[in-house]
Amino acid sequence: MQEDEVSAKPETPRQTTIYDIARQVGLSASTVSAVLNGNWKSRRISEKTAERIRLVADRQGFALNQQARALRRQRSNLIGMIMPKYDNRYFSSIAEQFEHRARIRGLFPIITCTSRDPELELQAARTLLSYKVDCVIATGATNPDLISDICRASGVLNYNLDLPGSRAPSVISDNYGGALVLTSRVLAACAAEAGRPEPLAFIGGRSTDHNTLERLRAFRDAHAQAGIAPREDMILTTGYAAERAEQAVTQLAAAMPTLPAGIFVNSTSALEGVMRWLRSHHPEATIPHIGSFDWDPFAALIDSRILMARQDVETMLDILFDMMAERAQDRHCTEVPVRQITAASED
Repeated sequence: MQEDEVSAKPETPRQTTIYDIARQVGLSASTVSAVLNGNWKSRRISEKTAERIRLVADRQGFALNQQARALRRQRSNLIGMIMPKYDNRYFSSIAEQFEHRARIRGLFPIITCTSRDPELELQAARTLLSYKVDCVIATGATNPDLISDICRASGVLNYNLDLPGSRAPSVISDNYGGALVLTSRVLAACAAEAGRPEPLAFIGGRSTDHNTLERLRAFRDAHAQAGIAPREDMILTTGYAAERAEQAVTQLAAAMPTLPAGIFVNSTSALEGVMRWLRSHHPEATIPHIGSFDWDPFAALIDSRILMARQDVETMLDILFDMMAERAQDRHCTEVPVRQITAASED
């Protein structure tokens, strides 16, 4: 009987999804989601665009309660998230908003922090599965594909957030686009002050992870667009921790007569280490121009020479929950544009 029921499922008419509507109107899934959820005004989407999306949705018989029904069909209402760290605004915001979105959908979220330890990540995935969670979200995982393999073997949905994998759908920031604009603005600020473009230092991140590689690619391209070559000896991908970033600045200062005019810092955790070194070694000096790929409002109290790229956590999670509701499994990677790049004093 069960086999007959399973074989009959493909004959059920396929329901229209947000991605179907997005393809028809030629817009992103996040834009369509914002309109259908009533958040289009805060996203600065025009009323004309919103109405066009609604007309297509109505014509296709789409209703948001399809998502609610899909979630209610899951087995336990437990959903798990594996988190690398809580120590910066980006990841803590993901955790908080993930919990909020889960609860308003009648789901119970379980979040575990694994400190970027691959063994802990696998242990966390297995433990979550033992609790019969309906879905596992691997956020910033060091090896998301191994987590996907474990989840697939248990028949449990799995998605990647922040860092992509090849064996499950992924939602990440547009690291290249954001880093290109951020690097270009820091280079321009340095050139305006010195009268000529000068190469920046790059501090933080891991040379093996996708996000750092994409930001480095943009970093090099922005230098090329400015007509200069980056200095490979000033690219220090020593990790995300503040202590390692502080050590990187120490290494940089020891190798150069003066610090570079500008620094690309690859997270707010690394920014903490950079600022700690600058304040302890040159407390009265003007700091270099800094571009931080991550945002924290506390930076407004530090220095106006800091530019920050703010990742769009809200849209990333909207897309993630849409995927969960639709039980999407097509393994594509959705890249969400950086929300804004602003000087600390402008925010």
